[in-house]
Amino acid sequence: MRDPADLYELHPGFDDIVGPVMLVCLDGFVDAGQAGRQTSEWLFERFTAEKVATFDTDRLVDYRDHRPTMTFVENTWTEYKAPEIGLYRMHDDEGTPFLVLHGPEPDHEWELFVAAVHRLVERFAVSLSLSVNGIPMAVPHTRPVTVTPHSTRPELVAGHTPWIGRVEVPAGAVSLLEYRLGELDHDFIGYAVHVPSYLAQSQYPRAAIAAIGYLTAATGLAIPTDDMEETARAADVEIAEQVAASEEIQRVVANLERQYDDIVSSRAESEGDSRSFGTDEEGLPTADELGAELERFLAEREGDGNG
Repeated sequence: MRDPADLYELHPGFDDIVGPVMLVCLDGFVDAGQAGRQTSEWLFERFTAEKVATFDTDRLVDYRDHRPTMTFVENTWTEYKAPEIGLYRMHDDEGTPFLVLHGPEPDHEWELFVAAVHRLVERFAVSLSLSVNGIPMAVPHTRPVTVTPHSTRPELVAGHTPWIGRVEVPAGAVSLLEYRLGELDHDFIGYAVHVPSYLAQSQYPRAAIAAIGYLTAATGLAIPTDDMEETARAADVEIAEQVAASEEIQRVVANLERQYDDIVSSRAESEGDSRSFGTDEEGLPTADELGAELERFLAEREGDGNG
């Protein structure tokens, strides 16, 4: 039987890690508005990252599907940027340590990869694992960003009302990791941030800010987003200009605003709480509609050469 420990190398000097939270940031699957990617980029920009473990990318990554880049200068190759999947330690603004699993989504050996991550979760007594990504949804950009949370225990997302019963979507390595860790009695929360369908292929900073907000609320980590606001405001202006230039988009946004407001109003009347999106299925996407939206999003990504 293959040993999961053969899939990674531990680096010395991290024996003091006990009980941190772990953020799972693996690029490559559904991430409308680049919500997850922006979040991980912000973490690496904001905090010093110490590499705790390195995974064997030669076994996990399909280079022909996700080709690394090389730099050519005049008559020679000067640089090769190899893909890396690693576990890093960071400290938030208050000095609290946390772990970040970062890199491209593995193409191969998912079960062995999950088993290897489970070994690391056990070794460092990870108290809670979390992930964020963006999903395309029929919501307007002019309203607060909403989310579909999911977890290995209902108690972890008790403050949110499910907005759909059952849906089958393409699997991802992060989803499998959440599922397997749940089977092994480890806590995991995922936040699928709702990104307006018409912005799904663009970078949408408001989704990343919302994602970090959900992460910090669940973990207590001090991860400020004030510096991200300038980028978000610039994006807001650009979106507003594009909407103003098209009567068709204006009608779409207006319809989505009415649908959104009706749902939130209905929730406020029935529960006195409008924090979570959707309490009844009227006006919300059906399972088939959501599946079709995700398939369309993935097809567009493949058409752009994103794999």
